[in-house]
Amino acid sequence: MIPNVSVPFSFGLSDAIDIVATSILAYYLLLLIRGTRAVQIVLGLVTLVIVLGVSNLLHLLVLATVMQYLLLGTAVTLPIVFQPELRRGLEQIGRGRFFRRSPVDDEAIALELVANVSTAAFRLAREGLGALIVIEGQTGLLEYVESGTTLDAKLSVELLLAIFNKQSPLHDGAAIVRDLVIEGAGCFLPLSENPIVGERHLGTRHRAAVGVTEQTDAVVVIVSEESRAVTVARAGRLSVLIDDDERLRKVLLACVLPPRRSRTAEPPAWIANVLNRISRAPSHSEKLHT
Repeated sequence: MIPNVSVPFSFGLSDAIDIVATSILAYYLLLLIRGTRAVQIVLGLVTLVIVLGVSNLLHLLVLATVMQYLLLGTAVTLPIVFQPELRRGLEQIGRGRFFRRSPVDDEAIALELVANVSTAAFRLAREGLGALIVIEGQTGLLEYVESGTTLDAKLSVELLLAIFNKQSPLHDGAAIVRDLVIEGAGCFLPLSENPIVGERHLGTRHRAAVGVTEQTDAVVVIVSEESRAVTVARAGRLSVLIDDDERLRKVLLACVLPPRRSRTAEPPAWIANVLNRISRAPSHSEKLHT
């Protein structure tokens, strides 16, 4: 007869706090790498772990040994592989931005941001000045900001005009905007290597705009110095020419504002924030028509 053995189990307040804190930490770590190339690296690591688990389950000793050494070597190189994400995360913690809301969750901020960028774009176009204005999304652009001059200046039409004035030493690069702050100017962006983009014989500004939107979820406003045309790049695609301020505002708002949710039975603010971050992937209605 097997004796009844009772295993004591208790779940207290400290256990609940531990679980919640760990969950929040895991969520923000995933949020930190979301939309970056680090996601593919994490998926590769998960694949290696699955292969190791299957090899142990099927008693494939040689394969299991190889996978163990491979994962051990990978673990040693993780700080190097994730160096940009770790640096950005520590920088955001230091500035108190790690637990902030997403950049344009607040509609008032988005409206002011779009108004400034749109007005500046068409004033630059009328004066025949080229410009590249990057609106940061969920993916951090710190590595590109550091390639230029860090400003951390309040966004305004006048400042954008001053940056892209031909006499300014910063006019050749891109201005990167987050919320209502110009984080940097004179920044270098990666050029698109898409052969289709190359066949269209686009200039450097347009190729850079497409390149950064291929790698991030940023939205870029391009003002051509030669044709004085205004276009928008998003998700690796260029819009048709935009010929008036009002239309540009509508396009930018469709790109930066989160999808509207039903006003009925709204969840608490912190739950809405979490759900909104998860659902920030662009919808079909937001895609640009080329």
